[in-house]
Amino acid sequence: MTSEVTVPLLDLRAQYATIKAQIDKAIQGVLETQRFIMGPEVSSLEEEIASYCDARFAIGCASGSDAVLLAMMALDIGPRDEVICPTYTFFATAGSIARLGAVPVFADIDPETYNVDLGSVRQAASRCKRLKAIMPVHLYGQTVDMSAYLALGEELGVPIVEDAAQAIGSRDSDGKLAGSRGVIGCFSFFPSKNIGAYGDAGILTTNDADLAERLSILRLHGSKPKYYHKIIGLNSRLDALQAAILRVKLRHIAAWHEGRRENAEAYDGAFAAAGAATSAVPLTAGGFPLRTPQPPSGQATHIYNQYVIRVPGPMRDELRQHLQDQRIGTEIYYPVPLHMQECFAYLGYAQGDLGESESAARETLALPIYPELTDQQLAHVTDTIVAYIGEHACATKA
Repeated sequence: MTSEVTVPLLDLRAQYATIKAQIDKAIQGVLETQRFIMGPEVSSLEEEIASYCDARFAIGCASGSDAVLLAMMALDIGPRDEVICPTYTFFATAGSIARLGAVPVFADIDPETYNVDLGSVRQAASRCKRLKAIMPVHLYGQTVDMSAYLALGEELGVPIVEDAAQAIGSRDSDGKLAGSRGVIGCFSFFPSKNIGAYGDAGILTTNDADLAERLSILRLHGSKPKYYHKIIGLNSRLDALQAAILRVKLRHIAAWHEGRRENAEAYDGAFAAAGAATSAVPLTAGGFPLRTPQPPSGQATHIYNQYVIRVPGPMRDELRQHLQDQRIGTEIYYPVPLHMQECFAYLGYAQGDLGESESAARETLALPIYPELTDQQLAHVTDTIVAYIGEHACATKA
């Protein structure tokens, strides 16, 4: 019998209900000023994000995708230059590199964290002739080992750009915040993020005053003063309405992070009780065929922008359909690694070149994790998954 409980992948209406009065007041304030592009709301958000991320400067822009593009432009990445990035990430990471005529050089992931693997990055660097930057992605809300990447960048003589679109507020193994250590940090405020705008919006962080100035100019068509252009930029201004909304949400982000962690712990506990292990144990090791995220250790923190489980490839899509039938939303991040995308065929990668990413694309599934989930919704998700996998695993053995 189908349950009457519905669990969307994300319920922004539930979040809005908790902050409606504050959001409505902030929007009304912007309407009364009639200043919609840049202005004091944007400047205030930049100051507050810089402080939150422990960076000297923050520069607002139109989207997280533009943040990556602006970072590449600020570093003078151009035709035939090479930038190493993971293949297992959102398209904008590599798309922004290619858009400038540069070459995205793909690296594989660590199957335990799904973050880009340092050894694979090093191997990719050994093949490069015009390497200009390395851009690790802090995937799903956890950071890479930034100390190791900074050391590699220093060894190779190239900057480290942090794609922190999914990781605002997360800390690395040294306890340092995402976006505070690379030459530039790139953040997205897409509505589904832990702190999301009511449309597209993004921001960059840096500790370099010259880079901050260059980014500020680039986002305004490369003009300073207005109508005078020393460089060619793009139109990537942040709307005042989005900035005002984000300033309200920033005051709640710590509580929302904690709510996501609590939900992750509830998932972890329920799945472990059924026999699941963490992603530190490969599926080939046997046992209950489900893997949960490996919890961070030491000073590292995870903000769970996504909560991603792993099941055998032949089971994943059937499980997803079953969850949909039970009114449970899910998503696959990401079904096709970038090196296998048609638009990057010219780079010459073949299936099997980056096997860990290809396996993750077949086996991972993101579950609802937003802080407004009720205990009843959480139980519906875990009970449905455990029952389905238990039946499927038994049928497979039989």
